[in-house]
Amino acid sequence: MSLLRRIAAPAAALTLAATCISGGVIAPIAGAAELTPADVIGDAQPATLEEKSGTVSDTAPYWRRLARNDDSDRLIELTATSPAMNGRKVPLAVLKAESENAPTIYMLNGADGGEQGGANWIQQTDIIDFYMDKDVNLVIPMAGMFSYYTDWESENADLGGVQKWETFLTKELPGPLEDYLGADNRRAIAGMSMTATTSLLFAQHNPGFYDAAGSYSGCAATNDLVGYESIKLTLDRGKATPEQMWGPRGNGTWIYNDALINSEKLRGTELYISNGSGLVGSWDLPSSPRLEGFSEIEKQAALLVTGIEGGAIEGATNWCTHNLKTKLDAQGIPADWNLRSTGTHSWGYWQDDIHESWATFARAFDMEP
Repeated sequence: MSLLRRIAAPAAALTLAATCISGGVIAPIAGAAELTPADVIGDAQPATLEEKSGTVSDTAPYWRRLARNDDSDRLIELTATSPAMNGRKVPLAVLKAESENAPTIYMLNGADGGEQGGANWIQQTDIIDFYMDKDVNLVIPMAGMFSYYTDWESENADLGGVQKWETFLTKELPGPLEDYLGADNRRAIAGMSMTATTSLLFAQHNPGFYDAAGSYSGCAATNDLVGYESIKLTLDRGKATPEQMWGPRGNGTWIYNDALINSEKLRGTELYISNGSGLVGSWDLPSSPRLEGFSEIEKQAALLVTGIEGGAIEGATNWCTHNLKTKLDAQGIPADWNLRSTGTHSWGYWQDDIHESWATFARAFDMEP
């Protein structure tokens, strides 16, 4: 059983009381997003949307077959064209809410970005089934591998040229997409592994825009050795370098994109932050439901990878996450912490996070969990 705790340091209450007495400005209440897409778009141009229709071949990615052929007509595929990325067309898997004026949850894939061999939310978890009855709009971008969904200093031909993912996801996309969905101004952002860092950064860079943020098995710090090496390891897989992404290490762009350094900017956003310890847990055993139908040899091979490689990665992000908790506690910034005593860097635990973070998002949206 995982441990889910909401922490608010006593110092926060004293600070707030003193502020009220002195007549100062009170910090925003968590979950009270005030900014609209029109407030954050700045000089950017809105994305254009196109709804995809019709059946697809049996060789198409599973997520696309599911979105196009779903009987409910609420699961669809959209294509969003990004002006900042020179007209790049980004597929979006979208589960529409049952009603209008519903909130929107943006769920970011990990390093794969949804582009490669099935390492995405739809194919690896029960996310569609889980959110089907929650009356929220769920949006999953299905592109952006090895990009950190950030704005890059340099182009990278192996990743498709210009990388302006933060501009696309925070400025170009929300306005036209939420209008198309008939959504209201409530929204959350969440991600795992690579994008667990991104979800915190998006909330920090746009205070008052996201009601909630979810960070599953990520590393908030990007400037320390563990954070930098984690980024380098991820970008190596995409034939890219950290310097292409943010320039020379330690410059202003790196500081801006360090969620630990900028932790104060998370105040006022509802937070769900999780991590395993790196030790083998329930999803890493031969009895795991994820291994049903596997041969014994296949099971052992899969468990070897998750136990060794997944354990090492989760151990590193566990260190990062505890550093973030220490700082947020000291600042009196509350969060729902799900710090597991076991668990590797693998999809079973992130599926658990989908379920357990819903209480945080529902509270931020003023909905029943």
